[in-house]
Amino acid sequence: MKTTGNTVLITGGTSGIGKAFAQHFLGRGNTVIICGRRNDRLEELKARYPDLVTIQCDLIEAASRENLVRRAIQECPDLNMLINNAGIQLTADLTNPIDLSSVEREIVTNLIAPIHLSSLVVEQLRGRAEPAIVNISSGLAYTPIAFMPVYCATKAAVHSWSLSLRKQLENTGIRVYEIAPPSVDSELGHERRENRDQTHGGMPVNEFINEAIKALESNTLQAAIGQAASMMDQRDALFERLNSHF
Repeated sequence: MKTTGNTVLITGGTSGIGKAFAQHFLGRGNTVIICGRRNDRLEELKARYPDLVTIQCDLIEAASRENLVRRAIQECPDLNMLINNAGIQLTADLTNPIDLSSVEREIVTNLIAPIHLSSLVVEQLRGRAEPAIVNISSGLAYTPIAFMPVYCATKAAVHSWSLSLRKQLENTGIRVYEIAPPSVDSELGHERRENRDQTHGGMPVNEFINEAIKALESNTLQAAIGQAASMMDQRDALFERLNSHF
């Protein structure tokens, strides 16, 4: 994949991995569109990066997703790349009745939204130069942590769906990449922490982005970064280790 001269739509682009992807692609001369729920964050980033295209979007709502793609194509008709990055990470106690609204929000954000968005951009991407869909899964797709069962299940589903999407699009010229991060120092999971300003811990965001870009440039269609590689390769042993204190 070439990482210059693209027009890239990034979901969840106001913080963490999405924001870092946006900064990186902007720095390489790409046109970058980001979406997010919070308009104040979008305005702050637009003020800092005037060339950035920002669109407010609540990925929970199908109509909002459709509006996002419609506006992105209208404002940037050369759109040739979608990065499905947005995600939420919650805990769930499966020994008691679940909070169905939280489960539904997690599944829609992490799985249904990227499936829907990808389907909406296929015709736009078809025939463009270097068209690509990049799905951000997780090392937890391969080795789940039991107290975050829905998050891990959605990321396992993203992995499975990415395989199917890649197969179905193999004759269209659209490449489908899956990047599986390890624990990355971001806001992911802040909803479940008492101090919502506390970061996630783990690999520095810029270090992760550098490794992810290397994988994209080398056309590695499925790349597990850092510790996520061992989570994929040694899943059974690591599952017992990660969940030994559960």
